[in-house]
Amino acid sequence: MTDGDERRSTGMRVRREVLGDAHVDQAIASTTDFTADFQDYITRSAWGDVWSRPGLDRQTRSAITLAVLAALGHEEELAMHVRAALRIGLSPAQIKEVLLQVAVYAGVPAANTAFRIAQPIVDAASANTNAVE
Repeated sequence: MTDGDERRSTGMRVRREVLGDAHVDQAIASTTDFTADFQDYITRSAWGDVWSRPGLDRQTRSAITLAVLAALGHEEELAMHVRAALRIGLSPAQIKEVLLQVAVYAGVPAANTAFRIAQPIVDAASANTNAVE
């Protein structure tokens, strides 16, 4: 197995653990000849190189990712990573604290948009949790 193959394999495993099989399967199914190299790149680089590093736990990486995406206004990615954050164990209260931090350091409009995006995702997750109890 080459280094690239190992990074791809590790990246796919971590990507699935964080984002969930349904999301990753949909991304793979949507891959075209035009986007295939990009999908391979993010699997190897973002997930195989960075998210798999031992220096930070996944919850910390997730909190940082939420803050950066909110600050930069990347709404689709933010929604995906709010779902991922809940999936890997961040609580709604922790997500709220991250977004409050965004308000202080990146501005109220960025945090306002992030709260608007996160609210229905958090509500849906809470409803699913309450339905199980």
